[in-house]
Amino acid sequence: MGIFQSINMTGSSLTSQRVRMDVISSNMANADTTRAEYDAESKTWKPYTRKSVVLQSKENGFSSFLNAASGKASEVGNGVKVTGIVEDKTPFELDYNPDHPDANEDGYVEMPNVDPLREMVDLMSVTRSYEANVTVLNASKGMMMKALEIGK
Repeated sequence: MGIFQSINMTGSSLTSQRVRMDVISSNMANADTTRAEYDAESKTWKPYTRKSVVLQSKENGFSSFLNAASGKASEVGNGVKVTGIVEDKTPFELDYNPDHPDANEDGYVEMPNVDPLREMVDLMSVTRSYEANVTVLNASKGMMMKALEIGK
């Protein structure tokens, strides 16, 4: 394990948590957006669809293939990467509001499938994860500084 591997792993986690925070912010900002995508077939507007981030363990590239071929197993993780942002398949909620410009012939408006409570819980989780990774980064930096002081 290289001296900077822990910093690289922590950096990848910080980056992925920032992406998650950006997606959550987008979801919250569009919680009431009824015109996000135009459906040409039905000639109607579709509401905003909630999005979520897909994370995956990050490989170290060629070294991971070399280790696998030689039978050496990696003793530590490799970090994390964002592999995609997917749309939630939860159906839209119908809100009775016949005065709304996007109401259908029965007076119902399709509202986004964004639950603000769920988004706030996800945001708290992301915040705690980000803070924990900053603590790990500071601990790694402190150990490296102590190692440099040994040589004095």
